[in-house]
Amino acid sequence: MKTFFRLLQFSKPYHHYVPEYLVYILLFTIFSLLNFTLLIPLLDVLFNTHSENLVTTKPAFSLSIDYFKNLFYYNLNYYIQTSGKLGVLIFVCIVLFFCSLLKNGFGYLSTRVLTRMRVNLIKRLREDLHKKYAFQSLSFYHKERKGDLLSILSNDVVEIENSVVSSIQTIFREPFIIISTFCMLFYLSKELTLFTLVFFPVSGFIISSISKRLRKKSASSQNLLGRILSISEETITGIRIIKAFNAEKTVINKFNKVNNDFRKTSKSILNQRELASPLSELLGVTVVMVIIIYGGNLVLSGALTASIFISYIAFYFQIITPAKNISGAISYLQRGLSAGERVTRVLDEPNIIVEAPNAVPMQSFEKNILFEDVSFAYNTQPVLTSINLEIPKGKVIALVGLSGAGKSTLADLIPRFYDVTRGAIYIDDIDIRKLRMNDLHSLISIVSQEPILFNDTAYNNIAFGLSNVSKEDVIEAANAANAHNFIMELENGYDTFIGDRGSKLSGGQRQRLTIARAILKRAPILILDEATSSLDTESERLVQDAINHLMQNRTSIVIAHRLSTVRHADEIIVLNKGEIAERGTHDELMIDSEIYKRLVEMQEVS
Repeated sequence: MKTFFRLLQFSKPYHHYVPEYLVYILLFTIFSLLNFTLLIPLLDVLFNTHSENLVTTKPAFSLSIDYFKNLFYYNLNYYIQTSGKLGVLIFVCIVLFFCSLLKNGFGYLSTRVLTRMRVNLIKRLREDLHKKYAFQSLSFYHKERKGDLLSILSNDVVEIENSVVSSIQTIFREPFIIISTFCMLFYLSKELTLFTLVFFPVSGFIISSISKRLRKKSASSQNLLGRILSISEETITGIRIIKAFNAEKTVINKFNKVNNDFRKTSKSILNQRELASPLSELLGVTVVMVIIIYGGNLVLSGALTASIFISYIAFYFQIITPAKNISGAISYLQRGLSAGERVTRVLDEPNIIVEAPNAVPMQSFEKNILFEDVSFAYNTQPVLTSINLEIPKGKVIALVGLSGAGKSTLADLIPRFYDVTRGAIYIDDIDIRKLRMNDLHSLISIVSQEPILFNDTAYNNIAFGLSNVSKEDVIEAANAANAHNFIMELENGYDTFIGDRGSKLSGGQRQRLTIARAILKRAPILILDEATSSLDTESERLVQDAINHLMQNRTSIVIAHRLSTVRHADEIIVLNKGEIAERGTHDELMIDSEIYKRLVEMQEVS
């Protein structure tokens, strides 16, 4: 139940719900008990045994069951004397009606409190998950599948709402009703109640054994659902390749296999979950049968009146329904707790990229970026080794090399997407791990090979993450990026929604929007990660013009496969197997290098 109470913490502060809920549920229980307590005088009148319980003197006030009982019978005696038996029946039925009305009214008010608690809990849970996703390091996304993360945010949270949160009312209300009903049963007959308590441990053992099996299968079910979402996401994003390679049957078979495993697991879970409720009801009815035999013997021996015995059975039936609800809720809860464990696992995942407690502010970039004996590894796999590099302010540094040489990783270390394994990176002689994260990121603009755009307007994509920017600033940035003309040709100009990942635009148009976004940010450090490698010649020319404008008066780190784009770099760094193999200007490297010269010759031949 640790996970259950952990999830309940998302509904804090409890004082918004608990006092109000306790008042409503207490009144609900009192009027529920009164409904069945009124059966005794009703049966006494019908069986003509009311004379045994008549009270002719008004009782003195005291906070006890006997006082309210005697007061009721005192008034009952009055109605018998003035209105006869029919009047008593009408009186009891009217009281019964108002008790039922109040019971259901307070029951409804208690559910409203829990509904408020429920929606707030789920709201906060989703917000905390999304916040976790937004602030997590890139290392987190290397080991987690996208489908699993989407499944946790959507399906697991829905499962928690449908099972865990929905079970709150049952778990907190039904035990209260059972305990208060048992108190009433003890009041009616101690001997009979003690006799029935023998059967409850047996019922509890049977239900708990079912619940344990459900918990294990629920975890498997949620993992399978995450795999289904992962395969679906891969199918949607890779549909061009799937069609080009006639791989439709391959992905369909892969999906169907996982989906069939999910079907089998879900079937088993549902069958076991639905077994809990009828099984508990059967056990309850069995106990009632034993009570009828044992209690009937007490009635025949004169140890118990018929009206009290019938009322006792009615009260006991009141226990069966809550007990059945609890057993069903506990079984149903297991699937939700399994989902809750997946959610809390993500929430508890530490962010390995953290801001220093006394982080140093930095508002401007004045001198240089310095790599001092920097090494980096993904888990235990080395990627960069002993990198020593200075990038002076205002210079253009190009990173080249074969795929897997570590170019993008080296660039990703500057904004602390990852932290170095050894050594340090300095900006203006300050270790970047000591800088405020917001200040560090404010100094850097990034244009990646794949344009990252959002399903929003062209305007909002350019102004993304920035506040207090005017439309004139956005248009100026778009003009500088050669994007203004095509934006104005869109249906609603700058207010046109560009689709998921900019799907309504061409590759060159998408890239020019990301360049406009980088220009508008006006960051002094620029990272260009193969920004033109996937474009056609015309688009590349427009984008390259935009990049040239973007690089003016900025310190630029350019990652490039097309070496023609970095010929004029102030220094070219050639990486090979995670190490700096060669460095120099284009002309210098063409004279005495091996790797760079070979790369240039290969591209010229191609």
